[in-house]
Amino acid sequence: MENKSHALIAGLFTVLLLIAAIFGVMWFNSDRVERVPYEIATKLSVPGLNPQADVRYRGLDAGKVEAITFDPKVPGQILIQIKVNPDTPMTQSTFGTLGYQGVTGIAYVQLDDDGSKPVRLVSSKANLARIELRPSLFDNLQSKGAVILARADEMVSKLNNLLDPDNQKTMLKAFSDVSNTANEFRTIPQQMRPTLQQLPALTGQMNQALKSITALSDNMTALSKSLNILTASLQGPDGAVTNLSGAAQNIGSVVNGLQYDTLPRFNTLADEARSSMRTLNQTMDHFNQQPQSILFGSKGLPPGPGEAGFAAPVPGR
Repeated sequence: MENKSHALIAGLFTVLLLIAAIFGVMWFNSDRVERVPYEIATKLSVPGLNPQADVRYRGLDAGKVEAITFDPKVPGQILIQIKVNPDTPMTQSTFGTLGYQGVTGIAYVQLDDDGSKPVRLVSSKANLARIELRPSLFDNLQSKGAVILARADEMVSKLNNLLDPDNQKTMLKAFSDVSNTANEFRTIPQQMRPTLQQLPALTGQMNQALKSITALSDNMTALSKSLNILTASLQGPDGAVTNLSGAAQNIGSVVNGLQYDTLPRFNTLADEARSSMRTLNQTMDHFNQQPQSILFGSKGLPPGPGEAGFAAPVPGR
């Protein structure tokens, strides 16, 4: 009987010790930090995210995931309840994304802030503040994967159309035409070689022609100066024109003193002398105005009234 009582006491002691150990472990593992609750509402998929998953703020531990449930008010929306440390700088521009730990596939909530609304986001159990969950890199790749595959398939289809037998023949013909054209261009320098060899001689002839034209221009200038000097000397006070005019006047005075039978001949001689002097003056004036007429000839007179090509002047011009 005594042995049974000792066994009962030992059993009770063992059970009490086990219960105490369990409570001790739970007490040591319990988180005694008073965290602030927040809620994340999203229609994105959250693969790998479980309750008690980590919540990090720019890589630093900031809290835990409390629960993951469906939103009873909005079909297809998921509610993620998290608790973060009170010293975490939660603002109205804070947002969350899903991060993954290595290759295990275990997800965690990564909090970040773009700084657009640096106002403190206040939250409590009675009034949970919501945080936006933005697509992660994996979500972007998943959503755009179908578009990328469609474009890749379209590109492959276009390449197949480009490389069909008819297009291959066309491209080969184009390459052949380009090759033939290149061969034809290769013969052009050989055909131009005689012309290029004649260029130095042609350049020399052009230089000689330019020298001749320069010399002719110098001669024309000298001739014009000579004609100007000759005109000035003829029309000067002691020039031939003045002397001839004086001689004509003397002849006229002599004629006036002669008898009436010789007067007509002297008058005729005086008129001819005056006409000669007038013609000489006109010739000298023409040389002064157009010295090039000595070499190239004078321009013809414009047609007068009744002649072919005559145009009456317009009044007012």
